[in-house]
Amino acid sequence: MENPRMLSLVLCFGFLGLCQAIESPQYSVVHSESDFEIRLYRQSTWMSAPSKDISFEKATKFGFHRLFQYIQGANLNFSRIAMTAPVLTSIVPEAGPLHSSAYFVRFYLPVKFQASPPLPLPELNLKPYAWDSQCIAVRKFSGFARDSNIVKEAEKLAISLSRSPWANATSSESSNAYSIAQYNSPFQFIGRVNEVWVEVDASEFDGCKFSGVATY
Repeated sequence: MENPRMLSLVLCFGFLGLCQAIESPQYSVVHSESDFEIRLYRQSTWMSAPSKDISFEKATKFGFHRLFQYIQGANLNFSRIAMTAPVLTSIVPEAGPLHSSAYFVRFYLPVKFQASPPLPLPELNLKPYAWDSQCIAVRKFSGFARDSNIVKEAEKLAISLSRSPWANATSSESSNAYSIAQYNSPFQFIGRVNEVWVEVDASEFDGCKFSGVATY
C-alpha cells in the first residue's frame, strides 16, 4: 500500500460518500430473514486473481495487489478502470497446498468494460470471470474479515439457512465453498461492512427471478 495512487484509491474505496459513482453488481432481494437474505444477482463479468496462499488474508492482499495493477493500466489497452465494490474472495476447499484452501480474489468490472474487459498483462496471472445470473445467500458482519472469523461467519449463515425454507438449497454445483465480500478500505476502522456469500439452487423457488422491483 506504499504506492501513493493505491493509497488514494483505497481511501476512496473506504469512504464511499466522498467518491461518487462507485459501481457494484446489480441484484434483487427475493427473500429476507432477520440475519440473512437471498439475492438474485444479474449476469456480470469480473476479473479474477487466483491464489494458493494458505491464509485468506494474505490471498486477499496479494490478489488485490495484482488487480490494482490491472485497473491502474497494467493491461494491453493501458486502460484506467474505476474502483468498484465489493472485493470478493472466493474460497475453494482443499485446492491449495497440503489440502488447504485456495482462493480467487475478484474485482467487479464497471459497466463500461463488462462486454469487453481489457486483457491483463500476462505476468499478473488474471483472467476474466463470467458470472451467470444466480441466487446468493448473504449474511452481513462487521469489523475486519480475518482468518480467525470468516469460517465462524460462514457457519452462522449455514445454520440460518438450515432453519429456513432454503435448508436444502445450497448449490452442489458450485466450485466455491463460500465467498467473502469486503466493502471498505483497510484504513476504515468504524462502520465496516462485510458479507458471506453462498450460492443457492433456486430452481424450486418461483421468487428467485427478476421482477423489476427492489433492484440495487
